[in-house]
Amino acid sequence: MVIRLKDIAEELGVSVVTVSRALRDRPDIARETKAKILERVRQLNYRPNLMARSLVTGRSSLIGLVVPDLIHPFFAEIAKSLAAALRKKDYFLIVSSSESDPQLEQDEIEHMLAHHLDCFVIASCQKDPESLRRIGEAGVPLVLIDRSFSGFSSNFIGVNDHRAGELAVEHLIAQGCRRIAHIRGPVTNIGNSRAEGYRSALHKHGLPVHEQYVVACGEASDSDGETRGKRAMEEILALKPRPDGIFCFNDTIAVGAMVSAIDAGLRIPRDMAILGCGNFHYSSKLRVPLSSVDQKSKEIGERTAKMIFSLLEKSSSRPRTVILEPELIVRESSRLK
Repeated sequence: MVIRLKDIAEELGVSVVTVSRALRDRPDIARETKAKILERVRQLNYRPNLMARSLVTGRSSLIGLVVPDLIHPFFAEIAKSLAAALRKKDYFLIVSSSESDPQLEQDEIEHMLAHHLDCFVIASCQKDPESLRRIGEAGVPLVLIDRSFSGFSSNFIGVNDHRAGELAVEHLIAQGCRRIAHIRGPVTNIGNSRAEGYRSALHKHGLPVHEQYVVACGEASDSDGETRGKRAMEEILALKPRPDGIFCFNDTIAVGAMVSAIDAGLRIPRDMAILGCGNFHYSSKLRVPLSSVDQKSKEIGERTAKMIFSLLEKSSSRPRTVILEPELIVRESSRLK
């Protein structure tokens, strides 16, 4: 038997509005009345009909998150942090992975639009923002995270990737490295910005940029990042003279690079200092704890939640951009001094 709000109200001799206020923990209801309602709700195992509520309020209390890779610790940490912040205001997160497939991303967005979500959060793998425009046309607020598009006006929260590259290389230089290589990521604004930061730091310290020291690994997901890192390191080990320091696009690539270096008989960091980007939860637990640039994934999730609440309260109509500053986390893999 389906228990309705009306049934509970009639049984307790109160109005439907009073029951609704008790369930939403409103302060404008007597404490004794609220306690009586909540106890009866618990006994009946009552669950609110969210679909019916959304028809009345125009809100589903659901937020959609689409990311390229759910296995990737960076996106997993964002999802965890975002979900925790949303729950505090009775919003809930629906998470989906595009598997770095633009068509699958579009399919997921279409499916979520049909469920009348209150807001979209997307780390897009699209080459252009055209498919994202449909979200705005449907009247649904949109927040982009991690990846933005030039010329596309949208709310955005990310990290200063150019500075991430600079931090990594400046640290390696401070440790005494002079032949610094870079295993770069995909040709996206993120991959390009970290590579530009790498070059900028070398120029600033009067060190040459040798293009053979920049090895591309392509679009590396968490599932194949280590393999790509191993292959890239094999190329680097063949270079003459061999680099004495390496900045890797992310931590999974750095792990693969370290495996190849150790298999080749190198001592890390004495023979080659290695530094990643992401500061994933396992970075401190590796055989050689990995130095990394923290991308502030937890804070991205928290700041995204705040932006969502602001959008839903319509406190601002102009798109906002939040750029967080990365932080260098030094561990054994690069600690020479």
